Amino acid sequence: MGRGRVQLKRIENKINRQVTFSKRRSGLLKKAHEISVLCDAQVALMVFSSKGKLFEYATESCMERILERYERYSFTEIQCATDEIQQNGNWTWEHAKLKARMETLQRNLRHYEGEDIQNLSLRELQNLEQQLDSALKRIRSKKNQLMVESISELQKKDKELQEQNNILAKKEKEKTNVEQAHWQLNNNCQDSSSMLLPLNISSNGREKEDNETTNSGVLLPWMIRHHLE
Repeated sequence: MGRGRVQLKRIENKINRQVTFSKRRSGLLKKAHEISVLCDAQVALMVFSSKGKLFEYATESCMERILERYERYSFTEIQCATDEIQQNGNWTWEHAKLKARMETLQRNLRHYEGEDIQNLSLRELQNLEQQLDSALKRIRSKKNQLMVESISELQKKDKELQEQNNILAKKEKEKTNVEQAHWQLNNNCQDSSSMLLPLNISSNGREKEDNETTNSGVLLPWMIRHHLE
């Protein structure tokens, strides 16, 4: 027969309870030592008996340092938890403020559009009217400013275009003058050539006639007049 499973409950027999405490305490201290050696862990174990007697085990007998480390760790955890709770509370508060602000803006927007104004008082309607008038004045002022800037920009572009047109017209005029000068020069050259060509032909013809007359020994009438003169 195997050993049965022990039911976990308080042992009523005082002697049996004391014997079990002694055995389990020794086993617990042994396990604490083993885990500290095998796993290179810092272990601190404290056990108080039913009579208030203390049994303890600490790695390398540094119970105080382990307890201080435990206190720091516990304080850090508590502080982090507190900060998280506070942060969550702040986020909740911020969310509530933003939600209220958004509702206010949406309500004002509806009022500006002329909606949901049935329940507004006379003073609230007057304030709304003043706000709309002020907004319209700012809109008109901005519109006029943009129109003036647009007109100024258009005038500037028009002036630049006129200057470019003047430059192009000046270049075109200079080009036309140069072409006319070339044309007149070519015409003068052609007129000069047409006037010189008949003279050369006439001179050559006369020389030919003179030669023919000289060779034939006969003087023509116009040659006689030329000699007489």
